[in-house]
Amino acid sequence: MYMRIWKTTLLATVFLAQFAAADDLSGPQKNAVRSAEQYLSLQGFSKAGLIEQLSSNFGDQYEEEDARIAVESLNVDWNEQAVRSAEQYLELQGFSCQGLIDQLSSSYGERYTESQARYGASQTDACN
Repeated sequence: MYMRIWKTTLLATVFLAQFAAADDLSGPQKNAVRSAEQYLSLQGFSKAGLIEQLSSNFGDQYEEEDARIAVESLNVDWNEQAVRSAEQYLELQGFSCQGLIDQLSSSYGERYTESQARYGASQTDACN
């Protein structure tokens, strides 16, 4: 019973912390969150890539700090995003396993961490 109460309390605390964090965002940061969620609904993004998209002069042009705070306020599984990106690349062209990892982790590509890129590629036919 104590474990059940503890779990319920923990879940409530996490929920309230996320709700409070959203209330702490400025107007531009809340708008950047909306933009980020829209981008994530369309395709896979790395954390760095999403911040870049939101803050780029060729993207949404949010202040970089607002974009970073917005992205960090989201609950995103970046490994799963790497899988989505890997699958999207493979829909367009063939890649070797290492080539896909390099594309996903490149500063000129998707900008996933090396670990995320390896995970994403390992979940595809390129590496299996």
